[in-house]
Amino acid sequence: MSNTAVAIAATRPYGRRPSGFIHACDEAIRFGERSLWPVLDLLVRLWVAQAFWVSGVVKVTNWDNALFLAAHEYPVAWMDPVTAAYVGVAIELICPVLLTFGLATRLAAAPLLILSLVIQFSYIALSVHLFWAILMGWYVVMGPGPLSLDRLLGRGLAAAALPFTGGLTDLYAWLTRTVGPAYQLFMRLWIARIFFAVGLVGLTGGEDSALLFPFEASLPGLLAHAPEPLGAIVAVAGAILLAVGLAARVAALPLLALSVGVGAMTMQSVDPVYWFALLGIIALKGPGRLSLDHVVVGRLRHAFPRVEDAPRDVMAQWPHVVVVGAGFGGLAAVRALSDVPCRITLIDRRNYHLFQPLLYQVATATLSPADIATPVRAMLRDQGNVRVLLGRVTDVDVDRREVAMGQSRVPYDHLVLATGARHSYFGKDDWEPYAPGLKKIDDATDMRRRILLAFERAENDRDPETQKAYLTFVVVGGGPTGVELAGAIAELAKHGMEREFRNIDPAQARVLLIQSAPRLLPTFPETLSTVTEESLHHLGVEVRTGSRVEAVDADGVTVGNERIATRTVFWAAGVAASQAAKWVEGEHDRAGRVKVGPDLSLPGHAEIFAIGDTALSDAWNGQPVPGLAPAAKQGGAYVARVLRARVLGRRPPRPFRYHHLGSMATIGRSAAVADFGRLRLSGPLAWWLWGLVHIFFLVGARNRVAVAIEWFWAYLTFRRSTRLITGD
Repeated sequence: MSNTAVAIAATRPYGRRPSGFIHACDEAIRFGERSLWPVLDLLVRLWVAQAFWVSGVVKVTNWDNALFLAAHEYPVAWMDPVTAAYVGVAIELICPVLLTFGLATRLAAAPLLILSLVIQFSYIALSVHLFWAILMGWYVVMGPGPLSLDRLLGRGLAAAALPFTGGLTDLYAWLTRTVGPAYQLFMRLWIARIFFAVGLVGLTGGEDSALLFPFEASLPGLLAHAPEPLGAIVAVAGAILLAVGLAARVAALPLLALSVGVGAMTMQSVDPVYWFALLGIIALKGPGRLSLDHVVVGRLRHAFPRVEDAPRDVMAQWPHVVVVGAGFGGLAAVRALSDVPCRITLIDRRNYHLFQPLLYQVATATLSPADIATPVRAMLRDQGNVRVLLGRVTDVDVDRREVAMGQSRVPYDHLVLATGARHSYFGKDDWEPYAPGLKKIDDATDMRRRILLAFERAENDRDPETQKAYLTFVVVGGGPTGVELAGAIAELAKHGMEREFRNIDPAQARVLLIQSAPRLLPTFPETLSTVTEESLHHLGVEVRTGSRVEAVDADGVTVGNERIATRTVFWAAGVAASQAAKWVEGEHDRAGRVKVGPDLSLPGHAEIFAIGDTALSDAWNGQPVPGLAPAAKQGGAYVARVLRARVLGRRPPRPFRYHHLGSMATIGRSAAVADFGRLRLSGPLAWWLWGLVHIFFLVGARNRVAVAIEWFWAYLTFRRSTRLITGD
């Protein structure tokens, strides 16, 4: 391509947003498809599955009646009654279970589809049977949504050394690609015809239901509840839009509201959920390729091409954004720039994103490192404007706008520093070998090794004093990390290893939590600090508040004037920012956080931003923004908005304001504290909420499922499956 052609191509409106209304509709569609559709799909599968499964259970519990029905009420001409009864019950018991879990969904939906049609035409014609058939047909042709085992295992099964899997995968893809649009059209026309008949009766005052097919015996019940003229107009207009597929998603919503509001759900044998399912599928999945909407969307995408569709030579001319750090803040910035015409280079010294709030559970053998870490490249594989580099940043040349990675240099137009924090020993760095902190996976596995080795060495030793030292664990720091770590160690000792040792009793282990401040969790309300201390006492943790550590060595710690013999000390007392402030020679506080302006950029260097633990910002109602994951994510998203405005030549956003969503900490297996401002929780309710929140914020479905299973197993059995001593 010539330079002129490249220049012309670069001026195409990649990342340029359409009008506000169209953009809002696009965002709503994206949200519906990504967030609401998986939930709706799961609910529909559960609802239909329970209807069939309950029927099967009833027949099994009264088999004589099942045989009578098969022989007299709905006999099948091409199958004897006994065989028909067995086949029908097997379908109703097995297929709904598969449908519920989304396993072999299409193969399970096909018998249910046939059964629905047999009941409709051989037994009694009811509207509910038609809904069953249409929904089962949808799953046969389109397959299940993201919350299914088929979607989770499908790629692996397609390449597995099993007979027919490859052929089935190709057949499923062909069905979705070829038959899918026609089936979506059929669904739209079927629904539109019913609402058109309802609206027509409402407008004319007639009672003719000629628009309905003869086998839709119970659907005329809908006509008896025809709406008033305004509702009738909505029904007719919505039906026409639905039929031609013009604004079909929007048209489905008033039809859904209309069907509920005017009592259309009083049709014989039809539950409101079925209308909700059909219209919800159209609203969230769209009308398909055989629709005017498909043509309109194609035109809009041509007029407003997406960033990921841009050629490489065009991307090369875009502004270059370098993000240092793949933590919460860095990833939030990168993802928010997915539709902005800019090149992004993400640099991190590790190839994974770590969910730090659960790092202490790796240290105490509850979770494995893979449960809370996700490869960065896998997370960003679908974001075409991102390049990921593995390396350690050593400096920043502000004048030349280059990031130094050893001998290599990475130029930038905009730089985002999201380098996180490290341990701070308040000038006593010689304590680090004896009191490691917890910031990365290596720290957690080292901590796990130290904890488990302490029990092993106590078992091997015969000297009571040495055993006592090995079985004494000291955690320095009474913040959330220290509280959670101390509680987890106490639980591991008392409940995780009983009857496994012969020379020692792990339950006799001593766990001390040392806090220099007057109370635990000083950033929480005092009432929650009191609850936390009581919960720790209940677990057997000795809490020392108002106590300062004076010395740490290989044989123990000195707290005030008391010497405590221990071989295992962990540091959770303080953090310091990375070296980013020195790289850019910016003004910083004692913790090393670089001072930033209202837009999170460095004063005098508008092209450099700092977020998360790296930044010192007074955007929390005039107070410094805390070093929490939500703060880093909010900062990353805000910087992305600033960069979007700069790249697209728009007005910059308002100054950054941090919105505190609350603080949480867990203490053991059934207690936690949560501070949401006016709402303060403690005990089991806070513990359940803490668990749900942390599972929700994990990255990736595999991590969420793995953590939920591990927690469930450990909670019921008191067993921890990752008690491995690794390393030197």
